[in-house]
Amino acid sequence: MKKVTRVGIDLGKHVYQVCGMDASGAVVFQRQVKGPRLMELMSRIEPCLVGMEASCGAHYWVERLSELGHDVRMMSPQFVRPYVKSNKSDYHDAEAICEAVSRPTMRFVPYKTKERRALQQVHRSREMALRRRTQLVNQLRGFLREYGIVLAQGRAVVMREAPAIATAPDLDLPGEFRALPCMQHEALMEAHRQVEDLTAMLVRESKENPLCERLLSTPGIGPIVSTALVAAVGNGWAFNSAREMAAFIGLVPRQASTGGRPVLLGIGKRGDRYLRAQLIHGARSVLRTAHKGEQTRLKQWAQDVKRRRHANVATVAVANKLARIAWAVLRDEDRYRDERLVGGRSRILRAAA
Repeated sequence: MKKVTRVGIDLGKHVYQVCGMDASGAVVFQRQVKGPRLMELMSRIEPCLVGMEASCGAHYWVERLSELGHDVRMMSPQFVRPYVKSNKSDYHDAEAICEAVSRPTMRFVPYKTKERRALQQVHRSREMALRRRTQLVNQLRGFLREYGIVLAQGRAVVMREAPAIATAPDLDLPGEFRALPCMQHEALMEAHRQVEDLTAMLVRESKENPLCERLLSTPGIGPIVSTALVAAVGNGWAFNSAREMAAFIGLVPRQASTGGRPVLLGIGKRGDRYLRAQLIHGARSVLRTAHKGEQTRLKQWAQDVKRRRHANVATVAVANKLARIAWAVLRDEDRYRDERLVGGRSRILRAAA
């Protein structure tokens, strides 16, 4: 059998399709194995380049296969799709992965440590708990409106009034329905406790992690944004420039350029949607307080953008600026510094955390 120089693995829940190619790109073998047999198969292959899609469980196999000496790289599924021949199948997917990993211009997904993955999972759990809490509030308000009970908007109102409504004798509610507000209220309080506990975990991490601690010195970046940035990009060395990190988040305009004529559009849905939303929230806080306190170059620039452009456009522009500042803070291993306007002149002072 010819020497295998690269391997493509199509990951699944229980079954994995493995494709091996030689230096010329010819397929040497195609096998379908189950989880326990994958390590046995890869241990019989000399250390080589291994590619897989960045899907659930990919980081685990990167760690396991790297122990065998393989150079394991992950790719986004959207970059592998163009190499799939004919109809989609595990056989064709593994061959496409094996072909895509050999491309010199391929963009690979950086490996995340266990700590960064755990931090990102806390953010995902908090996001789900927030959605669950909002759903329960809206559902309970909708149920009560069917009986003419209109609660004011706001989570605090629903959490305060729901228990009293269930026991109010003057309300004409069906017998079975009276127990429902109490059940919904208990579920709402449980979701609220989860949000508070997960938020407290992120706040503690932001104080203990040195990367987060440096990011907290940047205006508009608090415990939630700083931990989300560290979980997603680490120390920033995966990007060659600040613009690359802003593009990864999805804060740069889409392009429809042709014939040497550049055409820039609005931002799209590509990139990390969660991280983009958090940075936009931080940008709103910067714009909201830009006219207060001691004036800095960042505040002055943000106010100028807000005067020239639409409020939403200015918010995204400030979020883009915050992402670039965050990249510089992470790469330079230093805290954020801003030029503060003093007596009509500007001088650089170290910003307080």
